[in-house]
Amino acid sequence: MKTPALGPAERAEALARMADRELDVLVVGGGVVGAGTALDAATRGLETGLVEARDWASGTSSRSSKLIHGGLRYLEMLDFALVREALKERGLLLERIAPHLVKPVPFLYPLKHRVWERCYAGSGVALYDAMSFSSGHGRGLPAHRHLTRGRALRVAPCLRKDALVGALQYYDAQMDDARYVTMLVRTAAAYGAQVANRARVVGFLREGERVVGARVHDLEQGGEFEVRARQVVNATGVWTDETQALIGERGQFHVRASKGIHLVVPKDRIHSTTGLILRTEKSVLFVIPWGRHWVIGTTDTDWDLDKAHPAASSADIDYLLEHVNEVLAVPLTRDDVEGVYAGLRPLLAGESEATSKLSREHTVAHPVPGLVVVAGGKYTTYRVMAKDAVDEAVHGLDHRVGPCVTEEVPLVGAVGYKALWNARARIGRQTGLHVARIEHLLNRYGSAAQEVLELITDDSSLGEPLAGADDYLRAEVVYAASHEGARHLDDVLTRRTRISIETFDRGTRCAREAAGLMGPVLGWDEDQIDREVQHYEKRVEAERESQRQLDDLTADAARLGAPDIVPL
Repeated sequence: MKTPALGPAERAEALARMADRELDVLVVGGGVVGAGTALDAATRGLETGLVEARDWASGTSSRSSKLIHGGLRYLEMLDFALVREALKERGLLLERIAPHLVKPVPFLYPLKHRVWERCYAGSGVALYDAMSFSSGHGRGLPAHRHLTRGRALRVAPCLRKDALVGALQYYDAQMDDARYVTMLVRTAAAYGAQVANRARVVGFLREGERVVGARVHDLEQGGEFEVRARQVVNATGVWTDETQALIGERGQFHVRASKGIHLVVPKDRIHSTTGLILRTEKSVLFVIPWGRHWVIGTTDTDWDLDKAHPAASSADIDYLLEHVNEVLAVPLTRDDVEGVYAGLRPLLAGESEATSKLSREHTVAHPVPGLVVVAGGKYTTYRVMAKDAVDEAVHGLDHRVGPCVTEEVPLVGAVGYKALWNARARIGRQTGLHVARIEHLLNRYGSAAQEVLELITDDSSLGEPLAGADDYLRAEVVYAASHEGARHLDDVLTRRTRISIETFDRGTRCAREAAGLMGPVLGWDEDQIDREVQHYEKRVEAERESQRQLDDLTADAARLGAPDIVPL
């Protein structure tokens, strides 16, 4: 399989090809479900197109808790089928599909009551492990273990001694969600899908009752064109209802948005060798290891304001700090917070008024001929959602189509990753980079890291770290623009890297350097570079201002003070 580039020339060619021929399947929405659907369709031999109005994963799929998990709390709801399905998918991602991107992560669950809680929680975690093992894909993670209070405090010295009487430790997995989607899109392109971001569907083409394609607006170059397709898949997540409205159909179900916010703090603020999972009165709270940082989240509140830029309010931040400080020996303060991000979960409405109890299962529907809608679900089970969506679309095609094969399809960067990991010290000597830099590249790009290293071979200055964000090399910014579909500075600092949440200045110190590296790849002049930097700085200031507001309404108004650099 070739490693495809998603640069400006490839984007233009993909748009031209989509306008020039009738596709079998056009997927609308470039989050994890849309990208997964495009890969599923392409690997069945279907002529496939994928369009996204903004950047890949710019909505929900870049703003999650970064976890690949079975959903331990769903066992308590007796949703065994959902947990079993998710645990199987977790194993596939760890072992076969994306071992370079999905990694094991330990969690400690503090116990507050003797005997009964250890029996109750312990039986749940034991069942969790047993279901994982029985799936045939659970052997890559250690089994859970029971800890005394003393042993738990040695593993997690950050905990207050009076916050627990003992603990359980178990394993799940994590990934960089936006990077995962980028690799998913590139893999779909490698199997023949035509993919384009910054391409917004503004209407559907109809022949009688049947949907036969979509009208697409190129937000970068301007102009509208038609993409004809035998089947269109609406995979737009929290925008499902709005997309359905383009054909005058509400659809067979309603998608409700639930806001979850996360805080990012430096690693040295919480002294622990393991992540934490804590109960709150509404849901659960995670403290998740994240490189040289911790991610703390999440909230779970109804949201009916701007969906493109959900805002975190001061009350949201205080909620997380208050609950995590209940167990920390050294409390966190606002000054410890490097980054804040907010995302929206697409939940299927109707089961309950409380968003934390709405269904995380997914639904696929065929509301009108030629249009398939997929919604709901969770990140971990995106591949199953994609399979179900394509299965539904196939019913509307007039020729035989093969079954889903994505269980056996590794993502770009997976093949050869383990061999390169074993050779990382040698690669470091050959390139002059510290072995820690090689490990960083391999865990972000897998075997495609060789392409990043080739950029450094051609220009040694690209082997230097970004000023003000030294976890990332200058070459990664160039590669994001030339190979990963980054079209604007925000794409690089927020999604191709995580500089916007991993530095106290939120990326403003390195913004001009990064824009200058992107410019030659994307054909920017100095004026465009200035506009990119100014827009990014305004975005950061609007986010900071929103996080000083007391409620959602004023936080949303403050965040909308910075317009998109590409109007939607």
